[in-house]
Amino acid sequence: MRSHPAIPGLDAAAVGNPITRLGVSFFPIYLPGNKLPEIATGDQADCEIDELDNAAVPKLSVHNRGDRPALLVEGEHFLGGKQNRMVNVTVLVPAATKLEIPVSCLEQGRWGRARSYRRAPSFTPAKVRSRHQRAVHASMRDAGSRRGDQGAVWNDVHLLLDEHSMHSPTGAAADVDAVYERDRKRSSAVEELTRGGPLPGQCGVAVAHGRWVTAIELFGAPHLLRAHWSGIVRSHLIGSASPNGRPSPSAVLSLIQRFGSLRTNAVQGVGLGVERRGENRWLTGQALTLDQSFVHGAAFAQEAP
Repeated sequence: MRSHPAIPGLDAAAVGNPITRLGVSFFPIYLPGNKLPEIATGDQADCEIDELDNAAVPKLSVHNRGDRPALLVEGEHFLGGKQNRMVNVTVLVPAATKLEIPVSCLEQGRWGRARSYRRAPSFTPAKVRSRHQRAVHASMRDAGSRRGDQGAVWNDVHLLLDEHSMHSPTGAAADVDAVYERDRKRSSAVEELTRGGPLPGQCGVAVAHGRWVTAIELFGAPHLLRAHWSGIVRSHLIGSASPNGRPSPSAVLSLIQRFGSLRTNAVQGVGLGVERRGENRWLTGQALTLDQSFVHGAAFAQEAP
């Protein structure tokens, strides 16, 4: 593991005006042109997700059957298999390649007959994902492992289910999504944001609760964000927002600059590229770069005071 002074490509980021719904503000982020190869992601990627031959909770198999690298994004939520999982780190799978990827379980009460995997309509809920990323960072720093804190994940999922008075027989994060079926205001906000975005040229999004910027999600090209837009929006609207204060584009830009200047430890990615990860008193962030070009990154602010 080697130290790098910064995450490339973020020093020229620009921020647009937000859309605010239910106390949550979504700021568009724009990045300059990037020298990336053709990359498939989301439903456009020809990937098969499956259990290992000897199934294990913290690992899944991914087979990219396509002729382009395929991007799996940290926080993606897959339903099926022996239990539902989330991806621990962003992985760029080479074309026509099978890899083992590190995952964590988002469903405590099932380890049953394997079913085919499919993408959940939402990414892992943002609050669960934020704490999980800090745990993976600590695991990488202390043990060189991409494992999360499985017990903490299950606890966070149960807290979220309780928050929404949602019963789940298997303690599954996916069951929190039922809130969109019973809460018309929340489902309308998702429909509106999904229909209206991302904007042309938009590469990322910053999320704010009131004046507090909670998260940044960035991709190296607009089509990569577009493929995951609805799932990302849903994951941030699932929680209860605190609408105190007004969001500030300058606060968003400040957090992006802190993310870009974060001193990171760099290791070879699970697939293609270099995985960079760092933490300071403001945020925890991870990014994947390929030949010094930015592919994907996400940063979560430390808990609000």
